[in-house]
Amino acid sequence: MEQEQEQEQELELLHFCDSKHPLVFGGIDLYGSRTCCGCQELVYGPYYWCSRVGCPAYYHHKSCAELPLGLHHPLHPIHPLILSPYQIDYGKDIQFSNCLLCNESRNQYTYRCFRCDFNLHFTCASLPLTTMEAEFHDHPLTPILKSFTFTCDICGKEGKGMPYLCNLCSFWVHGRCASFPRIVKVVRHKHLLHLTHSSLEFHQPDSRFCQICVQKVDTRYGLYYCSRCNFFAHLNCAIDSRNKENINLKEFKDVDEVPELNELVDSATYEVKKSNMKEDGTQIVEEIEHISHWHDLKLTNEVPNNQICDGCVRAILPPYYSCVKCRFFLHESCAKLPPKKRHPLHQHPLILRKSMSFWCSACGRHCNGLTYACEKCWFFLDVHCSLISDILTHKGHEHPLILSYTTHKQKCSCCSNESDQVFRCSTCEFALDYKCATLPHSTRYNQHEHPFTLCYRPEDDSGEYYCDICEEERDSKEWFYYCEDCSYPAHSKCILGRYPNLK
Repeated sequence: MEQEQEQEQELELLHFCDSKHPLVFGGIDLYGSRTCCGCQELVYGPYYWCSRVGCPAYYHHKSCAELPLGLHHPLHPIHPLILSPYQIDYGKDIQFSNCLLCNESRNQYTYRCFRCDFNLHFTCASLPLTTMEAEFHDHPLTPILKSFTFTCDICGKEGKGMPYLCNLCSFWVHGRCASFPRIVKVVRHKHLLHLTHSSLEFHQPDSRFCQICVQKVDTRYGLYYCSRCNFFAHLNCAIDSRNKENINLKEFKDVDEVPELNELVDSATYEVKKSNMKEDGTQIVEEIEHISHWHDLKLTNEVPNNQICDGCVRAILPPYYSCVKCRFFLHESCAKLPPKKRHPLHQHPLILRKSMSFWCSACGRHCNGLTYACEKCWFFLDVHCSLISDILTHKGHEHPLILSYTTHKQKCSCCSNESDQVFRCSTCEFALDYKCATLPHSTRYNQHEHPFTLCYRPEDDSGEYYCDICEEERDSKEWFYYCEDCSYPAHSKCILGRYPNLK
């Protein structure tokens, strides 16, 4: 009995992240759906957490939770360093840690000397001060144990710190940058990306942009690159936990050949109950049993009377499936949606299911109907957002738009809302969020006799624009709906309502 109590106590530890409760050993996480409070990376393997109701959970890798609370480091031998959170409240303002070694302020636990304002991120404090072997460089790197101003040849940032040096190549690099992996796999690209820091490979450095965030890439410094597809990515974009593919790269003999992860072949979402064959050999599926409904659905070509699809929550148009026992309708295209799919916004496969209520992780709308879901990560996409690939051609803009997924907010050019996932134009400064990208091109409003069409530019050059529904002024830059027969303009929110994705 005493031995069991001792084992239970060993599975708990006190930690400064939660002064009231001990962290409890949670076992082994195989899915990587949580973020470590210490290093801000996804938690794989053994972990600790706070299991008390009402607490923020405070997930930690086992190694991060068990970091020593103090250490002596050769870069600051005169005082011990104390493990601290990444920000300290001194009463007047918040102070963020600026690491002396990597010269960055990151959301990560830090070893501090409060007397001297000396800080080392705990990952930097663990870097060897002997010669380092970087995966992407052919020669060993030697630490320079003196702080001075230099420009890192990998990240391109200038600042004061203690670099690692390759004497043969005159190659200067931050300690953290020296730990970048030589190859990575990102969700957005089918081939492996190789880290390169030589601009000699690229002939047009001014025209290059990262195909993850769609921002300019400086080819004079480090970047991840696929030579087969001319695919570029910033270092931090490629290793961001939201973009990085969680696969074991050592399993592949040819490092460029990765099995296609975007094609998921699976059984259909419905069972055929009755079908008919046309003269040309085309099979017509007349009756099905679909995963979203408990009754059989029959195919019809009749023009419906203002009915809404229970899959995508948009107006029903023939052909569609309907239930003869209740008011359930499903577009033929929605009935044929694949049961699983990959999407560039998420690392894991998404499963199609019916939901009475969810918030779309792309457009932010409150929805019901069919959704592609990863319930481990609480990630949901409505049908329309799930159908958009990472390259979008839209009538509202003359150039192709590329999905930009960043850690900071970007402003939509059409509604001025901010999001960390927008479609950006690599030619001009235009950006489009998911909410605007999925607006229907035409729709109806109440008892109005004509349909409304989505318009991308003001209807005239008067300089005064109003909504004929709410009678409030419209922003000339915002998209709007317009009935040309009646010269009737309106805000999209007034036409579609507050919850357009709820049936």
